This record gives sequence, C-alpha cells and structure tokens, in this order.
Amino acid sequence: MKVVRGLSGSIAAGLVVLACVVVGAAMIGARRGFPGPGTESVGWHIAIAAMAVAAQVYSDRKRGATSVAVAALVLGAATFLLWTQWWS
Repeated sequence: MKVVRGLSGSIAAGLVVLACVVVGAAMIGARRGFPGPGTESVGWHIAIAAMAVAAQVYSDRKRGATSVAVAALVLGAATFLLWTQWWS
C-alpha cells in the first residue's frame, strides 16, 4: 500500500511541476511573441494537477481498497494528460 501511494504521490507532484512549466511557457511565449502551449493546454494541465493532488490527499487519508483505487485514479489521470496533451 505504501509503495502504491508513494508512486501516485510522486506522480501527483510531477503533474504539479509540469503544470507550472506549461504555465511558465505560456507566459514567456505571450511576453516574447512566440506561440506557446495555448489556453486549452494550460487549462487541462492545471485541472488534472489539481484533481491529482486532491485524489492523492484522499488516498493518503484512507486505507484498503479505496486508497488503492484512488491512487490508480491519479495514475490514470496522468496517463490521460500525457496522452492527450503531449503524444497525440
């Protein structure tokens, strides 16, 4: 259980860092006049990162199958974000 929650916590933290990088790239792009990630991509990154952090906090406070299911939700959200915003 601790390993799964630890892995999903690391992924949730990584999503927050990734969202900050995307927001920063959008801001720099807007200031310097080159195309950046766009508002849709920024919105998706922020929304998924916020959801992942909320799910991780919930997972850390629960025990048993609920904790694992919510940790799997974090992993699924990260996969969804990377697939839709980075690889397609």
